Amino acid sequence: MEMNANYTSFVAVGDSFTEGMSDLQPDGSYRGWADLLAGRMAARTEGFRYANLAVRGKLIGQIVDEQVDVAASMRADVVTLVGGLNDTLRPRCDMGRVRGLLEEAVGKLTPSCRQLVLMRSPGRNGPVMERFRPRMEELFGYVDELAARHGALVVDLYGADVLGDQRMWDVDRLHLTAEGHRRVAEAVWQTLGHDAEEDWRALLPSAVRPGWAARRVGDLRFARQYLGPWIGRRLTGRSSGDGRPAKRPELLPYVDPRS
Repeated sequence: MEMNANYTSFVAVGDSFTEGMSDLQPDGSYRGWADLLAGRMAARTEGFRYANLAVRGKLIGQIVDEQVDVAASMRADVVTLVGGLNDTLRPRCDMGRVRGLLEEAVGKLTPSCRQLVLMRSPGRNGPVMERFRPRMEELFGYVDELAARHGALVVDLYGADVLGDQRMWDVDRLHLTAEGHRRVAEAVWQTLGHDAEEDWRALLPSAVRPGWAARRVGDLRFARQYLGPWIGRRLTGRSSGDGRPAKRPELLPYVDPRS
């Protein structure tokens, strides 16, 4: 890895995590860690270019079919690939197929960029996490293996206790808050060899846990607004990303909208 390298371009590949859900902006769009990272990289390099091909709900097979070849053709300095977690959350998941598709993606992306970055994705502490933890850890073990073989960097978000804190997650319990995305951007920034601006692993202050009644109300609201529709899409073979275009499909100069 080139420490403090002057990267001139960045392409992000993945699903809702990379699209930026749920770092919601006033105009109804999502920002997220990849946009935040691009803004920081652009501040260092004139003419910096950025593309974000991520689309919510995508499985690893769809990411390979729809995003990987496009990303490879862009020949960016940095490519991030985060995928496979949606597969592990399905009732039936062929982990052998997931591993094969990840290997295909990494094999195509590695020679097309200066630095490939993979991630061990975070998970919200709770019963759902415990149910799927074995699959997730199998996935992350393979991510580590691929990184070692191909010279990719790995950002270990899964190992950061703070990102398991329920306060870092939106009410849908699937996507990080703005603060969570900000910390992920810092984690990737540091992994790329840049000087730390903060301790992204720092724990949140202690808080009083909501009472039983408040937790049950929250559980019911979650089930009605998010869990039910999510199950419905699974049963009918639909996805929240069906028909949705890539967030930023072309590798173009990036201007931070906050500047």
